[in-house]
Amino acid sequence: MEFRRLGASGLRVPALSFGTATFGGAGDFFKAWGSTDAGGAERLIDICLDHGVSMFDSADIYSGGLAETILGEAIKGKRDRLLISTKATFPSGDGPNDFGSSRQHLIDAVDKSLTRLGVDHIDLFQLHGQDYNTPVEETLSTLDQLVRAGKIRYIGASNFSGWHLMKSQAAADRHGYARHVAHQVYYSLLNRDYEWELMPLGLDQGVGATIWSPLGWGKLTGKIRRGQPAQPGTRAHDIAGTGPAYPEERLFKIIEAMDVIAEETGKTIPQIALNWLLRRPTVSTVIIGARNEEQLIANIGAVGWALTAEQVAALDAASDAEPAYPVWHQRGFPQLNERDLG
Repeated sequence: MEFRRLGASGLRVPALSFGTATFGGAGDFFKAWGSTDAGGAERLIDICLDHGVSMFDSADIYSGGLAETILGEAIKGKRDRLLISTKATFPSGDGPNDFGSSRQHLIDAVDKSLTRLGVDHIDLFQLHGQDYNTPVEETLSTLDQLVRAGKIRYIGASNFSGWHLMKSQAAADRHGYARHVAHQVYYSLLNRDYEWELMPLGLDQGVGATIWSPLGWGKLTGKIRRGQPAQPGTRAHDIAGTGPAYPEERLFKIIEAMDVIAEETGKTIPQIALNWLLRRPTVSTVIIGARNEEQLIANIGAVGWALTAEQVAALDAASDAEPAYPVWHQRGFPQLNERDLG
């Protein structure tokens, strides 16, 4: 397994991490992702560790906290061999302070996550979404306090706008607080919005990307093709209405480009999609998921080889999309762009 620095921090993380949204299966939404119990989770984690996939990502809202509990049970006796990443911000209860990035909620959320996980610290704690209502100074001072207390070691964000992440970094520098070193983002061949503003910010500010849903909400498995829609029992079908909209013709074009590369390399469509992400600037780790051992082994097959420059270029061309303003305007003046984004 290749290990990479997490942004500008000194922490090294595996190129592939394992996401635990499939643990628990509580509620219709998470049941569509998977319903792995503690026994199944332990087997998957053992396979991960055997292959160097040593970071495990969770969140307090995954199956109402059950995913963290199952992860905690499954890693007993293995804590020194792995890293834990988890998140909080979204509503975790019905109380007036059961959401957001306030001091009240973050301290409570971290303590509850530590209890569910059965550990004394979280290696990477990320704000699951941006909170417009809490001053960034309050949020960052709280996270800094938690770092100094030894409850968390590194901090990150998830699903932030560029301006909000930059505002947080500036405030951290101004007050000497811990900086965000990671940004958990939605990024894939099908959804390349991350490249427009957040990727340049990551390069400039030393924020490493931890990629969620790298197969485009289940669309980049190769199972969806012309005249072949998503089938019941797959995530792309069962929670189809929850992901971002996409032009079907663009998906088909991407899949057809990957079909050519699959013939050339002998790799699967998902392995090619994951490997493309591992070639992108700022990407520290790609979070993979699996409902069973077969899926996990297949996804781990995305590492240990590399797409050629020509294959990357073909995928770039097939997946290219017109960016939003002002990015399309900025692209008209390449001499002003100091960084090569690949």
